[in-house]
Amino acid sequence: MPNVLKATGELQPFNEEKLRLSIQRAGIPDSLQNEVVSHIKSKLYENIPTSEIYKHVSEFLGKSPMPYSRAKYSLKQAIMDFGPTGFPFEDYVSELLKADGYQTKVRQILQGRCITHEIDVIAEKNNIKLMIECKFHGDPGIKCHVHVSLYSKARFDDIKEKNQLNDAWVITNTKLTDEALDYALCNNMKIIGWDYPKGQGLQDIIEKHKLYPITTLSNISNAQKQQLMNNHIVLARDICKNPSSLDILGLPKGKANSIVSECQFVYGYL
Repeated sequence: MPNVLKATGELQPFNEEKLRLSIQRAGIPDSLQNEVVSHIKSKLYENIPTSEIYKHVSEFLGKSPMPYSRAKYSLKQAIMDFGPTGFPFEDYVSELLKADGYQTKVRQILQGRCITHEIDVIAEKNNIKLMIECKFHGDPGIKCHVHVSLYSKARFDDIKEKNQLNDAWVITNTKLTDEALDYALCNNMKIIGWDYPKGQGLQDIIEKHKLYPITTLSNISNAQKQQLMNNHIVLARDICKNPSSLDILGLPKGKANSIVSECQFVYGYL
């Protein structure tokens, strides 16, 4: 099998099982999985970028009998599409924490012992109050480095006493360097990356609660997604539960209905 060029610049042999697992996670039926794998194998060449494989899969699914299935497959890219600012990601993390029973506030200005700090998310449950640092990256291949753990710990130390904070967490949509992880764990900080901890990473949390972002949707333009995010609408679920949230876009009824139908598929209403 040919080598595949990862976003980090590393080369590794094409792994059919890894491709199949990523398709399975998107809930694509077995019959279509085999078609996707065959299609990708026919497109392979030496040093093909992983981004090109992703594009081929997404395009194939979009033309398949289950076109909405590409929304779930494209989850990692959809999170990256929250950019260019980190604000939608902060709103999104807040919603994920709410699904786990936390009460949350975003972008809070807190007075520390030395200076004031803007904290991405404050979350509270069972009398435990958390400072959440949300580290968003919009480019594949970028990792969360140790400086994020370092400054998160420093900020927590400055504000914890005045604000009765118990713990500090770092949540990122990317992978973590070993140093970032080691420093956080050494200082009793919880850290959540795209696939860390195993079985409890960001991807797992999203899939557990079916909290797919609106950026997974294919029936809506990037400008319209941005307009929704500017109004703090970040979940496909919210459009399912309240279709009138699309009214701010001024869409024809048929177009709005098609978006709602896609949201229902992604969220699992159908």
